[in-house]
Amino acid sequence: MTAPRPAAPIKVHSSPISGHSHRVRLFLSLLGLPFETVEVNLGAGEHKRPDFLERNAFGQVPVIEDGEVTVCDSNAIMVYLNERYADDPARWYPRDPLGAALVQRWLSVAAGQLAAGPAVARVIVLFGLARDPAEVIARSHDLLRVMEGELSRRPFLAGESVTLADIANYTYVAHAPEGNVSLEAYPQVRAWLARIEALPGFVPMAASRIGLVA
Repeated sequence: MTAPRPAAPIKVHSSPISGHSHRVRLFLSLLGLPFETVEVNLGAGEHKRPDFLERNAFGQVPVIEDGEVTVCDSNAIMVYLNERYADDPARWYPRDPLGAALVQRWLSVAAGQLAAGPAVARVIVLFGLARDPAEVIARSHDLLRVMEGELSRRPFLAGESVTLADIANYTYVAHAPEGNVSLEAYPQVRAWLARIEALPGFVPMAASRIGLVA
């Protein structure tokens, strides 16, 4: 059965430099859903203004508005979009206990090790933070080594086909070099990135205008 379509384009309050924002735009595109982007200027502090805090009290992008429904947190947004609009929700978030657990594991990684590793390493470079990145880069490689091992046994993080686990982790891994975290030593990770980029409806996040290390 075909899932319902939004009555109007979904509004995505996001930032073009935010990997969390990109994963939502990417999933919307993969589902073929109409959406319009409302850019939030993080540098100007728009995400901390009262009108934005009414949408997300944590003051973070992304936030979506789907008619009368407002959802924040990128992983929560993807779960909502999947359950509300995907033609086959089980494709992206399996219904069997083990499959669901495997996806949830990697959603937790996206909010944990990924956010504390490659995402932070990128932020240090992007915003020129006065912080020694060595520990964060080392933490990033710890994660990438685990991912390399997992992806040597299967094509996607949670199994034989793409799921929300992959969409949640894609962007900050793909853009890890922007934080001086090289992907050169991880051929399985790079092959996995290529498989995601080959999906119908894939949209990239533009590289930030900062010095890159391959």
